[in-house]
Amino acid sequence: MNTNDFVIFTGNSNTELVDEICRELNVHKGDIVVSHFNDGEISIDIRESVRGKNVFVIQPTSSPVNDNLMELLIIIDALKRASAGKVNAVIPYYGYARQDRKVRAREPITAKLVANLITKAGAQRMVALDLHAGQIQGYFDIPVDHLTAVPFLAHYFAENHKELKPETTVAVSPDLGGVTRTRSFANRLHNVPIAIIEKRRPKANVSEVMNVIGNIEGKDCVLVDDIVDTAGTICKAAKALKEYGANKVYACATHGVLSDPAVERIEESVIEKFIITNSIALPPEKNIDKIEMVSVAPLLADAITRINSNNSISEMFD
Repeated sequence: MNTNDFVIFTGNSNTELVDEICRELNVHKGDIVVSHFNDGEISIDIRESVRGKNVFVIQPTSSPVNDNLMELLIIIDALKRASAGKVNAVIPYYGYARQDRKVRAREPITAKLVANLITKAGAQRMVALDLHAGQIQGYFDIPVDHLTAVPFLAHYFAENHKELKPETTVAVSPDLGGVTRTRSFANRLHNVPIAIIEKRRPKANVSEVMNVIGNIEGKDCVLVDDIVDTAGTICKAAKALKEYGANKVYACATHGVLSDPAVERIEESVIEKFIITNSIALPPEKNIDKIEMVSVAPLLADAITRINSNNSISEMFD
């Protein structure tokens, strides 16, 4: 790969992930300083030429979501004004994705608003990882490459949790909306069967389990989700599976938001191990024994390589 025609920049959201991606690609991270003025406004100082270059800005818009989103937008704007050839926004975690439609009167569709902001700032391509709702791709008027970490999670279980035998393991979707994701995970984990938890959500971050669809009695179960925020849903689901006769319960998710009191809930839950990716940085105080992390740096590095050389992204998942 010609490493002279593209460069990678990032803000402060997840520098460890970006450093790992740069090591995968054998490139240096772009020279940029992202700081704040005394009044809290974000200051950007790009210290190398980007004229005519293919630029990738890697920035999850995780907590603090508004700061990280503004860093992303200002970096994109600065790069466009510096005559970058093409600006690609690589967003491993897309904040505001759960506000993707109107459920009640007078609600915003913030996922669409954020898409408009990123496009207006000057991004010419967006790369995302396991968007909460697939239709968010259509909110952008620029190309979107939608990657998935499901194969990485399934491979991690197959390699690191060999106690999960194909004949006694069931992949479980914690809701009806996650069935496609869970089926993909199950197919890659020795084609194990799936089960579905039927629930209702009376309000945000609150869920109630109503029924378990599928045979999980005496089986080891793996809950598969995209986002775990307060961990209330995943922990209640794990408890319900045990009550319905499951043997051991594991869980995995692409994005470990882990807002309070998520870590405490996971620690006290019946979940044996909870696997997340490093799409969101995990602070040391949240790094408990039950939580294991798998890196998506190789996945994102591969996507960047393919985009830079105009090769197919879909072939990554064939």
